[in-house]
Amino acid sequence: MKILLLGEYSNVHNTLAKGLRELGHTVCVASDGDSWKNYPRDIDLEREHTGRWRFLWHLLKALPRLKGYDVVQIINPMFLELKAERVRPVYDWIRRHNGMMVMGAFGMDHYWAKVNAELMPMRYSDFNIGRELRTDNESLRYLKEWTGTAKEQLNRHIALDCDGIAAGLYEYFAVYREVPELRDKVSYIPLPIVMPEKPDVAFSGSPVRVFIGISRNRSAYKGTDIMLRAAQDVMAAHPGAMELKVAEGVPFDEYQRMMDDSDVLLDQLYGYSPAMNSLLAMSKGIVVVGGAEPESYDILGETELRPVINVQPSYESVRRELEQLILHPERIKRLKSQSVEYVRRHHDYLHIAELYSGFYKSLF
Repeated sequence: MKILLLGEYSNVHNTLAKGLRELGHTVCVASDGDSWKNYPRDIDLEREHTGRWRFLWHLLKALPRLKGYDVVQIINPMFLELKAERVRPVYDWIRRHNGMMVMGAFGMDHYWAKVNAELMPMRYSDFNIGRELRTDNESLRYLKEWTGTAKEQLNRHIALDCDGIAAGLYEYFAVYREVPELRDKVSYIPLPIVMPEKPDVAFSGSPVRVFIGISRNRSAYKGTDIMLRAAQDVMAAHPGAMELKVAEGVPFDEYQRMMDDSDVLLDQLYGYSPAMNSLLAMSKGIVVVGGAEPESYDILGETELRPVINVQPSYESVRRELEQLILHPERIKRLKSQSVEYVRRHHDYLHIAELYSGFYKSLF
């Protein structure tokens, strides 16, 4: 098949492309590299430092390279750095000039915001804790951006028009299954990871090296503000037992080096399952403290491994679980080994590419 992967989140499409190519497919990745992360792509659609009209001219010149594919997968309804009103005609053009269209459910969109805020199918999410709406500024802003707006209209248009929806996490799959008209379109396909040749599962002992990455302007939304405070308090309570490294706004290469030199990663307080950042860490033998609810194991059919230290979305839960890990570091080597095996078993990029290949073929 000839496949176009349009847009990028956290290296998902670039990694998927690698697997699909190894299966013999012809694949083109067109994206902005996920902004400052600058992931590899075949067609550069970066807008940074480019005016609107100059970017539109650049996009128009790229359009002939975005047609003639058997399958086009977009990473999100907002797959271009344009206003939603301008994204729609681009989508419609791509739709007319290609075969099957797949929409990715990998992050923020209208259905993610609306279903979590109104139906609340999960115990907690980016928009709710129990039956209560979250009130942090980022959650409210995203809810406002994606409901009753052009972004909502774009998302609805693409979701109803496309041939299939690929959900990369249990929670996105669960939300789209709540929408009757989309229920039969969505399929859950795990995220792809390229395994290191020799994951490091060794553990040198105390102090336990803990790492957390802070996204500027999204700390409260992602819960890293709570996780950081809990980690700082654990470190203060147990001098010499723990080291804490914090990355904020650093280039991706530096972020990777900081992660590689860690035993534990704090990530995704409000998640039900480990996403790309956590999975990348786990593939390297780093233990994740974050979201890993039973549903995320059940959907994979995993009954043995429990590598992620699951926390509830509260300061008390993060502090308790992290403190127990620091006080009982003998657990860490086993969890490191489980983490590597979990990613190898469920997220190896070639296995995921085979799942996507089968999904695409089913659409024909």
